[in-house]
Amino acid sequence: MNDDQLLRYSRHILVDEIGIEAQQRFLDAHAIVVGAGGLGSPAAMYLAASGVGTLTLVDNDSVDLTNLQRQILHETAAVGRAKVESGRDALARLNPEVRVRALQTRIDAAWLDAHVPGATVVLDCTDNFATRHAINRACVQHGVPLVSGAALRFDGQISTFDFRREDSPCYACVFPEDQPFEEVACSTMGVFAPTVGIIGAMQAAEALRVIGGIGETLVGRLMMLDSLRMEWNTMRVARQPDCPVCGERHVHA
Repeated sequence: MNDDQLLRYSRHILVDEIGIEAQQRFLDAHAIVVGAGGLGSPAAMYLAASGVGTLTLVDNDSVDLTNLQRQILHETAAVGRAKVESGRDALARLNPEVRVRALQTRIDAAWLDAHVPGATVVLDCTDNFATRHAINRACVQHGVPLVSGAALRFDGQISTFDFRREDSPCYACVFPEDQPFEEVACSTMGVFAPTVGIIGAMQAAEALRVIGGIGETLVGRLMMLDSLRMEWNTMRVARQPDCPVCGERHVHA
């Protein structure tokens, strides 16, 4: 780290559990953030501010006036622009040292297979059930940790799946693909703006703990937020041996 970096990240470095070693791991890391909306906005901003060296921001959408109530990566002047381009510019203003790859695309299995292996961690900040499962399958296949968040109305949830660990469940262990599921979106149900901020910031915290090897991540736990009453509930989740996605994986240290 140069003198400017030592100063910029000094408040991290002063924390015993982080120090220079973990901060250097942040600088060397590559995080993929899928979704540049309500969850991806705070997640990407905290990762960039913390010095994660490379951020790949993926989203196929454009900024709409209705997004601005919660998607803090974007400003009024960005309405009509691609979210990834607006996000790239905002992150560059926040921390010009971070390399941001802005990809306006709808991800599929081929895209994930090409990009996930090069990531240190993947953050699922989407609102689509099928996409969540596609991201999970790719992360399981390539052994890349996944931080998954979701929010709707006053409800939020977050968990981390770290496939470097033999005991880690995957997203499909908790939310099987074949279970009945009603796709709902904030465009029809609404969402309390700070709820996505809380969950997105926590996704960044989880990703930094994964990258830095610090603290205890949410592997094996699903945290659920009721922001109307500001109550948290935690549910223990276990790896399912018969899971069609991760049941057959073998992790070698």
